[in-house]
Amino acid sequence: MTSISTALRDNLRDKLWRQCDDLGWMSLQDVERARYYELWTRDASIGGQLAHVMDARKVRVYIKDSLVKPYVRARLSLNEAEVWRSLGLTSIDRVVHVYIKPHGRRTEDGRVIGWGRSRDWKSVLMAVFERGRAQSSFRSFGVVLLESGKTEAERSRNLVREAAQRLGIEKLAWLE
Repeated sequence: MTSISTALRDNLRDKLWRQCDDLGWMSLQDVERARYYELWTRDASIGGQLAHVMDARKVRVYIKDSLVKPYVRARLSLNEAEVWRSLGLTSIDRVVHVYIKPHGRRTEDGRVIGWGRSRDWKSVLMAVFERGRAQSSFRSFGVVLLESGKTEAERSRNLVREAAQRLGIEKLAWLE
């Protein structure tokens, strides 16, 4: 079995990322995503090419973890300027630490912020809470959720607001 060439990986990644953009991947439910993973795995131009260079049983996991998961991270990073604006932060607020999974930053004055899809609201809120408690000079400042269909209803948003308040997160905002 040979390894996946850079050219093959890059071509498949570009193809899948274009499809993810067209599908509105960031707001698809898990059931819909699973259907597309299955379609891509069976597609001769995607899964078929991968099956030539890796164990066919590992193709779906490779598509999900190595090709599509970086898409989600990259798309979340595109929203950073909007996140800062939503929380009232500016370029004066210097970043001293970058967090990944979920996305976040800590500013020079100890404010911790985080952002992610609304479908992941629990992990985003908890991450900001935990990071804000790592040292006494840190504080859980803000969370921005990119609406992905999970918290569109006011009742759901009220639950998220209450959780943020109880966790001591000072600001909470949504990007539609």
